[in-house]
Formats: sequence, structure tokens, C-alpha cells
Amino acid sequence: METIKNKRRAKIRLKLKKTIRGNSAMPRLSVFRSNKNIYAQIIDDIKGNTLASASSVSKDFDKFENKNKVAQEVGKTIAQKAVKKGISLVKFDRGGYLYHGRVKSLADGAREGGLKF
Repeated sequence: METIKNKRRAKIRLKLKKTIRGNSAMPRLSVFRSNKNIYAQIIDDIKGNTLASASSVSKDFDKFENKNKVAQEVGKTIAQKAVKKGISLVKFDRGGYLYHGRVKSLADGAREGGLKF
């Protein structure tokens, strides 16, 4: 059963997907946020490859008590993985979520880690 909130997010996500396309020169940083965890992927849409990924599911993030701090650390982790692979410029895909709260914290953490968008 889809709620009104999910339908709204899906509609916004489709609009964003038309404009934000990642390529090998400037891949897409995609964010998915669930109630408990947050996930980030760097994707090359032309080849259909995931270049790097990070999520709060791993045990490394259990020590944080605040979801915003966890999201910021996930952003730093994805940025470190991307920089190791030689990626510094990305397009930020917020996935239909508002640029607020955990999504913003992840973006700030990625910027601190060395990504530019």
C-alpha cells in the first residue's frame, strides 16, 4: 500500500531523474533514507555501474546516538571511497526527499570528505 507521502516522493523523484544523469566524468550521488538507516551510492548512469556505496547498516555506525551524526559519517565514508577511486565531482540526487535533516547532514559530510557538487 502506497501512502500519499510515498506517491509525492515518487513523483518528485521522477522529475529529478529526468534532469540528473550521472556519467563517468561526473557521476550521481544517490541517497535513500529509511526510518532507521541511510544509504548512499555513487552511480555512473551511462554504464549502469555503482562506483561506490556506503550505508549506516554496518556496525561502525552503532556508536552514534543521533541519526544526523550517523548520516554525516556515511557522507564522509562515501566521500573517502570516491576520492580513493579518483572521483571528486558528483551530481547530488536527493531521491525525492527534502534537502533537510539527514539528507542535508549526509551532503555536508560528503563535502567535508572532499566531494564537490
